[in-house]
Amino acid sequence: MTHTPRDADAGGGPAEPVLDARDLRLAYPSRRGAETPPAVDGVTLRLQPGEVLGVVGASGSGKSSLARVLAGLVPSGDEAAAVPRITGGDASVLGQGLRRMGRRARTRTTYGIGYVPQDAGTTLHPQLTASEAIAEPIFSRDRRFDSQVAARRVVTLLAALDLPPGTQDRYPHELSSGQRQRVALARALVLGPRLLIADEPTSGVDVMSRVAVLDLLRDLQSRGGFSALVVSHDLAVVERLTDRLAVLHRGTLVGYGDIDDVLRDPTHPYVRGLAESRAAADPGRVPATGETTAGEA
Repeated sequence: MTHTPRDADAGGGPAEPVLDARDLRLAYPSRRGAETPPAVDGVTLRLQPGEVLGVVGASGSGKSSLARVLAGLVPSGDEAAAVPRITGGDASVLGQGLRRMGRRARTRTTYGIGYVPQDAGTTLHPQLTASEAIAEPIFSRDRRFDSQVAARRVVTLLAALDLPPGTQDRYPHELSSGQRQRVALARALVLGPRLLIADEPTSGVDVMSRVAVLDLLRDLQSRGGFSALVVSHDLAVVERLTDRLAVLHRGTLVGYGDIDDVLRDPTHPYVRGLAESRAAADPGRVPATGETTAGEA
């Protein structure tokens, strides 16, 4: 997947980051009003136009919390407890600061962000066909949008995602797990976003379809040139898409940079575990200094 950032804007100056988190601290609300432990604590990272960054961490590391906030999700109603608040630092996405962003500015900004939540294929509305689910964001942004133009856009996306003819008229329960995930990806891309945030993009997908989904995502990013933040517990998923990595552990950033650099001479135990797992998965690769292979530990 293309991950080389574009270093200058059209005027020749430095390109503005698509995403810029600075000492970001997130916490979930407490029903009793007491301060809760941070889900993300002091994370700083940046994503340039056209760049792809992988975020890796175990369950509870804060990676999904980070994805939800950067996607611009607003805590509201019964779902309020599922979205953390910014309690320290700040983050800007597409040039807009998130911490003090008003509702209208947030709505405009989120139209430029494609978000694929964890288990996205299982969250598709059961009473909407694939084409209706994909087109829904178009009409959410503009109710008067030409329906024929929207239909053509949907068909184009379905073809780009290598979905078989007739998929557009099927309901989620009539699709395989891999097909549902591709429909969710098409929905996230239908507005032509500048930034895609994909949380566990192969979650819920059968083993045979995982590589195909990742390769399609890599191809779409390469052709579309959008930036992407790809969140996964699996280093192999990230490595198939990019060689830029951020590692989260218990809410803190413990590794950041090119994958080979992050995993070379690791000092943090979790990063060292990633390096060892990587070496074990690829026996032919020469381990970096400080890495141990399976059987040496």
